[in-house]
Amino acid sequence: MPIKPGILVALIAICGLGCEQKAATPPTTTTTTANINNTIGYGILNRLKGIWNGPVTSTTPLGGYPQWIVDFRPISNNQVSAKNELDTVNNIFMSFFIVKYGNQYEVAFRNGGEFSGSERVSYFLVDSVSETSNNAFYRFAEINIGLKRAYTDIIFRSDSLYIYTYTNKNNTEPTPTPHMTWSAKLQDTTSCMPAVAKFNFPQKAMTKDFTSTFIGLLQSIYFSVSGTPAGDPYPDTTQPYLGKTTASFTFASSYSPNPAKNVFLMITTQPLISGLSLNTANLIYRSRYVILSAGDNSYTFTLMHPGTYYYYALYDSLGTGTFSPGDWVSTSNTTFTLPAMGTATVTTQINYTLP
Repeated sequence: MPIKPGILVALIAICGLGCEQKAATPPTTTTTTANINNTIGYGILNRLKGIWNGPVTSTTPLGGYPQWIVDFRPISNNQVSAKNELDTVNNIFMSFFIVKYGNQYEVAFRNGGEFSGSERVSYFLVDSVSETSNNAFYRFAEINIGLKRAYTDIIFRSDSLYIYTYTNKNNTEPTPTPHMTWSAKLQDTTSCMPAVAKFNFPQKAMTKDFTSTFIGLLQSIYFSVSGTPAGDPYPDTTQPYLGKTTASFTFASSYSPNPAKNVFLMITTQPLISGLSLNTANLIYRSRYVILSAGDNSYTFTLMHPGTYYYYALYDSLGTGTFSPGDWVSTSNTTFTLPAMGTATVTTQINYTLP
């Protein structure tokens, strides 16, 4: 399970403070009545659901890394989302949902999270779609400035997902250039099925009316150095269905951890341990993970999909970011269930050295 620092920042293609841009032009309004049955980009909602994993390449100082795991599930009848943590100050929440914009309905892409203590949220609208039975292409553009500022291409080919992001690097370049590429394979679709059934997902229904939301703003981005960004039209606190889980761990009395080392907390939808052996086939069911220092003992996962999970802790004694001989692990398939819009607590003990 290699995980490199910075994986959460790489999907962000948004502008920081101080950008010189002109205000948005209001969406065109005519006497035509918007028809939700003609929602642009609707097909992406069904294609995204599931657990995906694959390598990232990046032109940023973060470079590339071999794995990024994302668990997309429905959180309403017209919205699919996923949240990922890296550590206590870096996380990202991605969501796709149906909005009304002027005289049409289309899919919006919300991309935001916490980055080194600051919080940012950006909004994109789909502006190009091509779909066949096995392949599909969707392009999402920054709402106010459009393709000149930033955009994201999302491509599906059979069981593969490709995401390409482009940015003009805070208006320092005349046109957007490649920022990040994620090439993922579909790992699992069973974990999302309870939510699919609950919401009869997907449905052509509206989450937000964005027609006038961004008029007068320089960009469809919200920024805060601390706390929830002011003015966010769809903040984390109003996201439906999701809950939070506080996960903690201890060390068996025979273990003396080095506080400079890391501990990986992992949440899966199927068990990883069989006896004292790691069931590597079930690594496809990883849903959430976070990196803590060994001196920490708990973390709260927020915006988490309801469901039944298995919880594990790994003390990375060798600094490899994966299960390696000499690492310390918890050996119990500790389970917990998170209710919709509820809370859960879970703990485990690190008590075994991998041979």
